[in-house]
Amino acid sequence: MPVTNFEFPEKYRYQNGFNSYLESEAVPGALPIGHNSPQKPPLGLYAEKLSGTAFTAPRHENKQSWLYRILPSCSHPPFTPLEPPSPDQFEQQPAKLHYIPNQLRWDPFDHNPETDFVSGLRLVAGAGDPTLKQGLGIYIYAAGRSMSTTSAFYSADGDLLIVAQDGVLDIRTELGYLLVRPMEICVIPRGIRYQVYLPAGPARGYALELYQGHFTLPELGPIGSNGLANPRDFQSPVASFTPDHGTTASDGPTSYTITAKFNNTLFTTAQPHTPFDVVAWHGTYHPYKYDLGRFNTIGSISFDHPDPSIFTVLTAPSDHPGTAVADFVIFPPRWLVAEDTFRPPWYHRNTMSEFMGLIAGAYDAKRAGAGGFVPGGASLHNVMSGHGPDAASYEGARAAGLAPVKVGDGSCAFMFESCLMVGVTAWGLQACEKVQTGYSQHSWGGVKVHWTGEAGGEARGHLLDG
Repeated sequence: MPVTNFEFPEKYRYQNGFNSYLESEAVPGALPIGHNSPQKPPLGLYAEKLSGTAFTAPRHENKQSWLYRILPSCSHPPFTPLEPPSPDQFEQQPAKLHYIPNQLRWDPFDHNPETDFVSGLRLVAGAGDPTLKQGLGIYIYAAGRSMSTTSAFYSADGDLLIVAQDGVLDIRTELGYLLVRPMEICVIPRGIRYQVYLPAGPARGYALELYQGHFTLPELGPIGSNGLANPRDFQSPVASFTPDHGTTASDGPTSYTITAKFNNTLFTTAQPHTPFDVVAWHGTYHPYKYDLGRFNTIGSISFDHPDPSIFTVLTAPSDHPGTAVADFVIFPPRWLVAEDTFRPPWYHRNTMSEFMGLIAGAYDAKRAGAGGFVPGGASLHNVMSGHGPDAASYEGARAAGLAPVKVGDGSCAFMFESCLMVGVTAWGLQACEKVQTGYSQHSWGGVKVHWTGEAGGEARGHLLDG
């Protein structure tokens, strides 16, 4: 469970439930009754609809919220390209990405004392095109300072899933506050404006931007009606309209800078009023957070290692049933009891691409140490690139006693998995200077031959009778 010495002000109150229809008002009477857009909304507010899906999307997929704010979000001057531009920060044109079959692993990415959350966000890998609302982007963030109190950021490209690895994120969104600590995640939907403060010092972590659709909970199938990530454990903010935080219609000479990410390019505008003036809201389109310590792990109690899909927290389905544009999978502390079974993940090649990160501790299929898989680092095993336990982990698991054992105490690894072939940016491959050049040799160069059969051999088959 997350532990921090950061105190919890009253603003951190939440509503529970995944994909739930929620409502919240910071001032009593701010929500209209029976109307979404009355001629004169209560308290002189403006009604503004925020749509995360097409109006005609099926009811069970439709995501929208009604916001009641002091001024509408359109009341600002035109956006202009950010100066100076950062052409390599989010570069994801197919011609600029490197598509390679090699297994890749990165040392922990550096903390950066000079950047805030937005300027410290770097694209490592990705696939697709945000203009077509297809694909995803995979990021590292490293922030050494809070965003300005007179700034806000939003992305028109997709929903952002943030995985906190080191440091606390105090995220103020239009709809309220989220406190996100290591071993917690949050999702900021496309278009929602927010600020990120660092109440406990520098922060570092991972993020996935989903250009296509939205995250949902995986179907449970034969597991039944409960297990994995339970809907009641997801938390969304309450409306937070407090005059002492600058949420007035106009703060005189104060200028608020709004930065927009639009087709992987940053644009800015300045407006003389705060973007955080939502006094009340209701709907299904809202940010949320989740404590990974509440994940209910499912596993085998007889033999064999189940597919890692049983560790899926969130999924973003593609148009093909059972296939995901993005899955968010975790490997938390858990008991292993399977009999006559090699217990770490088996060697495999996968039609899905797998980007892994380590939040804390040590991953049971990769030994730590110099040149290893350590917190704050990452790995990428692209489509059909073979991977699995390193040689030392394999030999240890092959010889281990098979009594019940708990693995991963104090540890949690995660995986962004995608059906897409993932390209790596020039920054991720070279400029970050974190790629482990000897990863393949370090992991599998010492794999031993355990073959005990005869040389040669005659081809044979087996016919199963009946």
